[in-house]
Amino acid sequence: MYLSVQLSYYPLTDDYKPPIKEVIAHLQASGLEVYPNRMSTQVFGEFDEVMRVLSDTLKWSFERYGKAVFVANFLEGDRRPRS
Repeated sequence: MYLSVQLSYYPLTDDYKPPIKEVIAHLQASGLEVYPNRMSTQVFGEFDEVMRVLSDTLKWSFERYGKAVFVANFLEGDRRPRS
């Protein structure tokens, strides 16, 4: 099953840009299709792999940066942007 996710990350720190950039880089290094934009980051892939990567990324983020808010929307199916 293919999964499409829209993920927003809000680190609870005054210097919020470096953690956001690192979380995006962490997601991109996973091998999943990742499309960051100004409002959120879209992640696409097989359900089990997406959920594993999201779980790993959240844990890594909390251990590295502490408190943060993640907001995610999940949609079954392939919603990748088409050109």
